[in-house]
Amino acid sequence: HGYLAFLVSCGIEIDISGREPEKTPMATKVFRAVIMGPPGSGKGTISEWIVRDFALKYLSCGELMRQNVRNKTPLGLEMAPYVEKGNLVPDEVVTKLILHEVNNTYKNDHWLLDGFPRTVPQAEALYQDTTLSCVLNLAVPEEEITKRIEGRWIHAASGRTYHTEFNPPKVPFKDDVTGEPLEQRADDKPATVRARLATYRAQTEPLLAYYDKKGLLHEFHGTKSKEIWPHVYKYLSSIRKPVRALSID
Repeated sequence: HGYLAFLVSCGIEIDISGREPEKTPMATKVFRAVIMGPPGSGKGTISEWIVRDFALKYLSCGELMRQNVRNKTPLGLEMAPYVEKGNLVPDEVVTKLILHEVNNTYKNDHWLLDGFPRTVPQAEALYQDTTLSCVLNLAVPEEEITKRIEGRWIHAASGRTYHTEFNPPKVPFKDDVTGEPLEQRADDKPATVRARLATYRAQTEPLLAYYDKKGLLHEFHGTKSKEIWPHVYKYLSSIRKPVRALSID
């Protein structure tokens, strides 16, 4: 019953009569989902696979903001002063942008939204405006994320990336091609990583509680994207027909 209740709360119509429905709700319902996960959780990879296998539009909040600023739209002009100075764009401006996009540009589309909402007021505004199918949260342990991010080293001139554990250079901390020393991005340094994760946790815990209370939250636990993905795929297949068979690549 718990799972049925969860599906119902996600807006899935369930026919328990055993009859074949004339038109499957899976085919007719507009699918709209939010994906959440801390920095370094593999959210980008999982999002790519979801969009590909379930034929969705990928709505990245950051990319939509950059597009609007670039195209000098009314909302873009409102955001430009903040973006140019590297300041956070106020909550209500970001909310206005996302609601505008989902009600206009992506009005008739099935989509996956990444990077929004970040606060409970934003979640409430989206909830009032749009019927979500579900909210996916990638619950990757912080120690795994720290290991992933802190191990990243780059060769700045070429953009080649290495990882001390998963993809080490032939000579420690030297580029394979030029032999030049590798660098660590400021964002990838241990103290920065820990601070980013603490900020993320403080910001998203209320958000996860909010969506859990609404019956929309679905969490996936694991340390690697390839381990998490089959579970995400199986769950989403119960809501929306995939266009591609499950594969891990």
